[in-house]
Amino acid sequence: MCKKIAVVVRDERQSEALRMSAGITMMDDEIEMFFLDVTLMDDEKTAMNLEIAEEMELPFYTNVKENTEMTYMDTTALHEKLREYDHIVVY
Repeated sequence: MCKKIAVVVRDERQSEALRMSAGITMMDDEIEMFFLDVTLMDDEKTAMNLEIAEEMELPFYTNVKENTEMTYMDTTALHEKLREYDHIVVY
């Protein structure tokens, strides 16, 4: 049975969260990523894992306007959206 899983990124473990999210797509679950109150790190590991996650067509949401490669939503809208998920994994 397909589960809806939200991965919430709130600290510097962004590369790990991206890698893990891309990996669990192999289970045929619906994965979406949320970058809350953080800007996307500009380093080689994060860029590589972001590219893989984008190839897996993972959706990205953020409440930080500087994250131009993600869908911007205000904090209230993000919190409402998170209520749709079966599981929430926080990094």
